[in-house]
Amino acid sequence: MVVGNYPVLIVLLMGFFYPPAPKNILFFGDSLTAGYGLAPEEAFPALLEAALNKAERKVKVVNAGLSGETSAGGLSRIDWILRQPIDIFVLELGANDGLRGLPLDQTKKNLQSIIDKVKAKYPDCKIVLAGMMVPPNMGKAYTEEFQNIYPDLARKNNAVLIHFLLDGVAGNPKLNQADGIHPNPEGHKIIATNLRSVFEKLI
Repeated sequence: MVVGNYPVLIVLLMGFFYPPAPKNILFFGDSLTAGYGLAPEEAFPALLEAALNKAERKVKVVNAGLSGETSAGGLSRIDWILRQPIDIFVLELGANDGLRGLPLDQTKKNLQSIIDKVKAKYPDCKIVLAGMMVPPNMGKAYTEEFQNIYPDLARKNNAVLIHFLLDGVAGNPKLNQADGIHPNPEGHKIIATNLRSVFEKLI
């Protein structure tokens, strides 16, 4: 007599003893992602990783932030970064381009080229764009063109858009370091909290 369905039972047992591998999330950005002035565990990517894992959303976060990075700099190092497998790619670049008044058509091209490289290497990878803003003293036309970069790229690439990474943090002295630009530990906690719901939907 044959009892049960052995192949199905084996699959179920494998799922019990061998849980799914964690999702690999790569944060690719500048000093905001790197956690300038902070310990690595205080930066929002590490805080988000801890929160998601605590909520049983198993992830492994790689922080590829580099202080001072521009979109051109990011494009020059993306191939090296993509040697590791990723499931979710978070692109946080462009702010330094804007602060330096660089031509925004080139910034947009650089960001698109980075996305293209990610898609070519990992076609099933989900793309998340972290939107940024530049100070109004750059001029109205420049600031508007800058802010349009991120929604334009998100639509073109079917990417998830975080409209403004520093929402609720920018401009608040209590949440930023003395330079008024880089978030302090409390600021990074708010960023991580804001991002949590976005990533819970992706995992």
